[in-house]
Amino acid sequence: MADAKANGKNEAAKLAKIPAAANPLANEPSAIASNISYHVQYSPHFSPTKFEPEQAFFATAESVRDRLIQQWNETYHHFNKVDLKQTYYLSMEFLQGRTLTNAIGSLDIQNAYADALNNLGHVLEEIAEQVNGFQACGFVRHDLDGVEHINSNSSMEEKDAALGNGGLGRLASCFLDSMATLNLPAWGYGLRYRYGLFKQKITKQGQEEVAEDWLEKFSPWEVVRHDVVFPVRFFGSVMVNPNGTRKWVGGEVVQAVAYDIPIPGYKTKNTISLRLWDAKASAEDFNLFQFNDGQYESAAQLHSRAQQICAVLYPGDSTEEGKLLRLKQQFFLCSASLQVEPEDKPSTPRDSCQSYDMILRFKERKSGRQWSEFPSKVAVQLNDTHPTLAIPELMRLLMDEEGLGWDEAWDITTRCLALFSENFQFTASAAEVAFGLCGAQLLWDLISEKHFIAMVRSTRSDLESKIPSMCILDNNPKKPVVRMANLCVVSAHTVNGVAQLHSDILKADLFADYVSLWPNKLQNKTNGITPRRWLRFCNPELSKIITKWLKTDQWVTNLDLLVGLRQFADNTELQAEWESAKMASKKHLADYIWRVTGVTIDPNSLFDIQVKRIHEYKRQLLNILGAIYRYKKLKEMSPQERKKTTPRTIMIGGKAFATYTNAKRIVKLVNDVGEFVNTDPEVNSYLKVVFVPNYNVSVAELLIPGSELSQHISTAGMEASGTSNMKFSLNGCLIIGTLDGANVEIRQEIGEENFFLFGAVAEQVPKLRKEREDGLFKPDPRFEEAKQFIRSGAFGSYDYNPLLDSLEGNTGYGRGDYFLVGYDFPSYLEAQDRVDQAYKDQKKWLKMSILSTAGSGKFSSDRTIAQYAKEIWNITECRTS
Repeated sequence: MADAKANGKNEAAKLAKIPAAANPLANEPSAIASNISYHVQYSPHFSPTKFEPEQAFFATAESVRDRLIQQWNETYHHFNKVDLKQTYYLSMEFLQGRTLTNAIGSLDIQNAYADALNNLGHVLEEIAEQVNGFQACGFVRHDLDGVEHINSNSSMEEKDAALGNGGLGRLASCFLDSMATLNLPAWGYGLRYRYGLFKQKITKQGQEEVAEDWLEKFSPWEVVRHDVVFPVRFFGSVMVNPNGTRKWVGGEVVQAVAYDIPIPGYKTKNTISLRLWDAKASAEDFNLFQFNDGQYESAAQLHSRAQQICAVLYPGDSTEEGKLLRLKQQFFLCSASLQVEPEDKPSTPRDSCQSYDMILRFKERKSGRQWSEFPSKVAVQLNDTHPTLAIPELMRLLMDEEGLGWDEAWDITTRCLALFSENFQFTASAAEVAFGLCGAQLLWDLISEKHFIAMVRSTRSDLESKIPSMCILDNNPKKPVVRMANLCVVSAHTVNGVAQLHSDILKADLFADYVSLWPNKLQNKTNGITPRRWLRFCNPELSKIITKWLKTDQWVTNLDLLVGLRQFADNTELQAEWESAKMASKKHLADYIWRVTGVTIDPNSLFDIQVKRIHEYKRQLLNILGAIYRYKKLKEMSPQERKKTTPRTIMIGGKAFATYTNAKRIVKLVNDVGEFVNTDPEVNSYLKVVFVPNYNVSVAELLIPGSELSQHISTAGMEASGTSNMKFSLNGCLIIGTLDGANVEIRQEIGEENFFLFGAVAEQVPKLRKEREDGLFKPDPRFEEAKQFIRSGAFGSYDYNPLLDSLEGNTGYGRGDYFLVGYDFPSYLEAQDRVDQAYKDQKKWLKMSILSTAGSGKFSSDRTIAQYAKEIWNITECRTS
């Protein structure tokens, strides 16, 4: 404590010697230090007597933001001046991760900022390390007895923005990074969730969900746009005027307020925007009379309902209230992003081109254009089916606010909108809620499928019998269901899957009838990841080695150059450097694991990692059953036999949705197995099992560089793509997995011999499920042995029978092993045996690791976004000079 106080005084003394001067575009360390000092003094958020890491972080972030804002404004003024077509990317989630390291890396100012902070008594790497490792994730370590252990070095640094849940949100953020780096005119649109999904704590009872605190103080990266406030209406009714026009009236109206976050491109001046909407009610909606009468809750009802909209990502939908809130969130995002006029209705055009939104921006620049030109200026990309309500809302705005006829509005809508989706499921149970948002008659008219039915009958009479299943609405006259997937496919000009296998399944199965109607509407765009965050910044040791051997750092923006590593894969010098970099990352990860869990792991063991959302189809249960079987076999061995085995540390991380009971049981089981195995002195030198709490982007940036084997073991045909598999592969981690999602293409690119394949293929799954229903499945004795060990009570008194019951029986809800864990278990164990043998030959393993990185060039989000831009959005590069 005394040392910390002394350091604080020393840092404050150094700060006092640096003149405080605003230098927003400073390049030299001394000028940057002055700008940081300026923000300490003139953008104060803390008491002026201290300059500890927390104060240093926020002042540094605001200094970096100065430069971003300058580039940001120049970028959008240039877009506005050129008046070119722009893409608007709507997503319910963006999983950004930390911003400081990414921003200074993209701006190529790491060294200058490092020197500036040294002048101020701080070390950039230490600030980034605290952010990267520990405080950023808000971790408090809990023993399974519930005792808390708080990190002694617990000052609050940058927290992950709690705006996403998993792969879908992280993909959206990778896409924004690529849009900026490729100098494309684009915007991202999402919601400003105050508490995110949840922060995960692990106690004796299992997973505990607590609210995220990323906005408990403030975010230095966001800029509130007080002049960008749009009204969003819920419920109400449709008023038909004498001239036949309609108006949506009544209900409740909340205001959508824009918060913008700058997204820099890598080594380019272009900086684009992620616009997040927050919901609030106005002062006139506060009933002062009721408040003074003691009716405090009634006085602020609309304020309370407005705050609920952006409180939590994916609120539980097991109740009608939850379904309503989810639909309100989706409509709120769509309506605010498309809007026609801001709440303040300025009488003159705005100075800032960032003040507009889609329709308003077109109107401000219209200058006599016809509305038919709107699709030549606007491309709207829907990230999954969550923003589907953008379709009827755009129709409503064009018809009811702009006075267009149905045919013209429909033509514009279908030429603007495109959809990418990982999950084409519609929200059947929320049908009446969806209708309640804007009135049943209005929605009926907007999606008016009579036009679609007439078109099918006039052009493809052979599809007459398929019309009921292809329609947007089902045939229930009392409670009609909006088939969100059908609405998207009928309305969008392009729909794409996100991996070749996924797209093929969509074409051959789910959307086969639509493909026969529109052969070119369905495309494939295999997902990708940004190589900046997921290699260059998170794994600097390996990045330096790659640059050295390729003799260029251009691979950071042209990932195909990684193929050049193949010629050196057998080179013993490269292998030695590769091994050294991997070991450094493993030691760093081992230190992190000890700090957050109290478990000591051996960096010389094989680091085997599975991190993703906890879900039965992702089969973390298969992983832990395999670990249990491994433990039992180790226990049966003699000490001499154990010494011949491959020591392994199995790490599993991810969040189980709060109401997903079986997923939470899996989290509990992993922790119970870990506690049991890790305290067994006979075995724990050869096997450790660790649950990594509160998995998020910052944690991934530690886990992925330190990984050697990663499990992507979903039931074949159920994972649309996956992107964590790409991140692991890019960092030289080998994959054990099924032929599912992007695994198929990763295996093709890195070489089949460098991928540990097992399990049924997608074409077999329906047949295997049917055989199971018919009672023909005969479980492997090893599978039964692992289950029985759980039932024996070895892992404590918790009742795991409901979880194990899901693996048993032949059919029925919650039974019948729908995800084929039992069927794939034998081949999974055989693949793990191959892993053990391969790891014993370290020279061979290192070669496979190098070839994994060398074959990952295809999986850059730059490639994916370039394909979207050319083949779907029809936009081109617009580089800021």
